[in-house]
Amino acid sequence: MNTLLKLQAYMGNRKTLLPTAMFFSAISALAGMATFLFIWLIVRDLFASGGTSPSEQIVDYAWWTAASAISSVVLYFFALMSSHLAAFRVESNLRRSAMSKIIKMPLGFFDYNTNGRIRKIIDDNAGITHSFLAHQMPDLAATFVVPLAALVLIFLFDWRLGVASLVPILVSSMLMGFMMGTKGRQFMQNYMNSLEDMNTEAVEYVRGIPVVKVFQQTVFSFKNFYSSIQKYNQMVFQYTKTWEKPMSAYTVIINGFVFFLAPVAILLIGYTGDYTSVLLNFFLFILITPVFSQSIMKSMYLTQALGQAKEAIERLDQLTGYEQLSVNVDTKKIKRYNVEFKNVTFNYPGTTQKVLNNINFRIPQGKRVALVGASGSGKSTIARLIPRFWDVNEGCVSIGGINVKNISPKELMTNVSFVFQNTRLFKTTLLENIKYGNPDATLDEVNYAVDMAQCRDIIDKQPLGLNTKLGTDGTYLSGGEQQRIVLARAILKNAPIIVLDEATAFADPENEHLIHQALNELTKGKTVLMIAHRLTSITDMDNILVVDEGRISEQGTHAELLDKQGTYFKIWNEYQQSVRWTIKKEVNHD
Repeated sequence: MNTLLKLQAYMGNRKTLLPTAMFFSAISALAGMATFLFIWLIVRDLFASGGTSPSEQIVDYAWWTAASAISSVVLYFFALMSSHLAAFRVESNLRRSAMSKIIKMPLGFFDYNTNGRIRKIIDDNAGITHSFLAHQMPDLAATFVVPLAALVLIFLFDWRLGVASLVPILVSSMLMGFMMGTKGRQFMQNYMNSLEDMNTEAVEYVRGIPVVKVFQQTVFSFKNFYSSIQKYNQMVFQYTKTWEKPMSAYTVIINGFVFFLAPVAILLIGYTGDYTSVLLNFFLFILITPVFSQSIMKSMYLTQALGQAKEAIERLDQLTGYEQLSVNVDTKKIKRYNVEFKNVTFNYPGTTQKVLNNINFRIPQGKRVALVGASGSGKSTIARLIPRFWDVNEGCVSIGGINVKNISPKELMTNVSFVFQNTRLFKTTLLENIKYGNPDATLDEVNYAVDMAQCRDIIDKQPLGLNTKLGTDGTYLSGGEQQRIVLARAILKNAPIIVLDEATAFADPENEHLIHQALNELTKGKTVLMIAHRLTSITDMDNILVVDEGRISEQGTHAELLDKQGTYFKIWNEYQQSVRWTIKKEVNHD
């Protein structure tokens, strides 16, 4: 009932359609049973007439048989039409509701959830609820009504044959309950987990194919995807083997009513000698008892579909129930653009290990600060706390003296631009990709941003210029070219605070030079926090912070830090050695 109530909440003004579908389905099933009853009446009258020409009453029964059969089909059509209309509304509202919540999630949410997993949970699980509501739910009423009506009929005509027909029903029901018990529910959870894993690995593998080919790692990269498929295969195989014998027994028994009815009918004929009435009742039971097998099978499919729908709704709720960042009602406007971290301590949601511990620093308005340190030291986490990917556990991150918690998300995103090493371009035109930075920008402003980001050569070599479409239906850009387009987007946005995280990580030497020129244009007069492994790019920074295991161990200008001969001095020397490192050809003097 909890699952049905949740689904009903997404039906909007179509809530009455599902009860209507169940009503039509129940009447349709009863009309179908009436068809068998009229057939039995025809056979009874033929027995009574001794096989002579059909009476007028038999002809009437024949018409009623045809009418009830046609009515059953028509009523079931209306039942399915009503249930499908309700299911389509639920499916669309589920997707719409989930996406409306997803786009409001903190940006850190997308670090924890891959695109493949989000797509699987929202898209596929909404489809699961559609199948349940459109096809299984209409049969729910028939599953209860038809067996009750059939029981009344069989006990009304001959209770002894009725008792014989109950034996396979009871045995098969117990077998079904055993198969659909705790192990069945556990399998459904494992099944949904496996589908999500396979979907995630498939998406990641396809997206990583260019990198795979460059580094000739095809077999190795396929390992995770292959492993997820094998785990799914092993789980389903074991589950199938577990239920092989119970399911075989269930199938034989639920379709074997005649093996229970025939011996009883023979005994009754021998005991009473009234073969006519016994055979007529036996014939009726042969027509009616398949209704039980159909109803039990439908109830099994209904139970399975309900389990899938329940699991789908719970996973949707779990995904969209991710803790959102609180927004104070009394939000404030940013008037100054200095950034300050004060006693900031942070650990990722769901973990207890501190990633940052008592971080303190300040970026005055219009100044540029760089973060350096080993991988995993916490540099990217610091950068992501400014645009509020997550909230800090202790301390405060402020912009212009205002805690970022007291700044509305829209105001925060308007005043902060961030460029990360993993670029995001959409499968649309270059113009639209750049205008994401400022949808209201004019074409002249876009062209200015293109020139400042050193993108003119990219645009000029495309057949349609700015109107060139990216992706499967258009063209593809290299990593460095994509990075420059992203910088053009950031320049067009013209936000006063810039966060740069390894903006030149995947650039070749030529693109790196152009990207540095674009970065100089982007950061002119802006408050900048920059992360870079190429230390030559930060020698002119106003301040450099050395991050070591979640703490700031040193800070100062490039010259000051070299004079200290501490951690930065060591990092700088190691970097210089790596830059000068070359492969020399060994000369044989023999």
